[in-house]
Amino acid sequence: MAADLARSLEIVTQTDAGRMRPHNEDAVFGDAGAGLALLADGMGGYNAGEVASGLAAMMLRTALPKALAPGDGRDADISPGDALNAEIGKINGAILRAAESQPRYAGMGTTLVAAVFRDDAVTIAHVGDSRLYRWRNGELKQLTRDHSVLQEQIDSGIITIEQARQSRNRNLLTRALGVDPVVEADIADHPVSVGDVYLLCSDGLNDMVEDGEIAATLASLPEQLETCAAQLVRLANDYGGRDNVSVVLVRVRQAFPARRSWWARFLAWFK
Repeated sequence: MAADLARSLEIVTQTDAGRMRPHNEDAVFGDAGAGLALLADGMGGYNAGEVASGLAAMMLRTALPKALAPGDGRDADISPGDALNAEIGKINGAILRAAESQPRYAGMGTTLVAAVFRDDAVTIAHVGDSRLYRWRNGELKQLTRDHSVLQEQIDSGIITIEQARQSRNRNLLTRALGVDPVVEADIADHPVSVGDVYLLCSDGLNDMVEDGEIAATLASLPEQLETCAAQLVRLANDYGGRDNVSVVLVRVRQAFPARRSWWARFLAWFK
């Protein structure tokens, strides 16, 4: 599976402190062989938001491939969605315990957006306002909805999307890891197509660069992911770089259907 995914996916990551922050509280990770991409945006500043985001990234990149790995010649018993849900619960608890045990970590938290690629599909989990977009056939589509006060105001019609871009409430979240004893992640499955490009980003990108310009950048450089990622970060910084800015880009090079066990192939003959 790892070799198949490594041939089928291309993943690049890029992160930068921006123009106004003294340090970077974002954490990014991508592994084509594991079919995993993730991004976490830490909160808390001097309360060690970078510790929260780093802990989330480290725990997920370590535990998730093990949870999804087949054993003893059998297909994995757990779905990507169930595995993500379970691991996110563990991460939330770990951040809370760290904050309670170390006064200097009090109040820390993090957003998280993660994508798991399996069997010609992507499973997306997110908490907070870090986003995942899909670029397909010339169209950019946001596949996550922010867990934020602004998003609730937009949904209720209190403000428009244009007004939201100027709001001072951009960073008020309604969900994050490490804040409450229980957190609910939004998890969804989407079929993938060859040629798709998936963009995971912190709000340091989408707060500074409008979706239309993100789409234009992806359209101009769909097969040059390193250059594309660097250009997106550069745009955010050119427009002020008010926050840390991070992107993960995933391009689907070829199909990656799951290998079926001999028993599954045998049963398929009778369908």
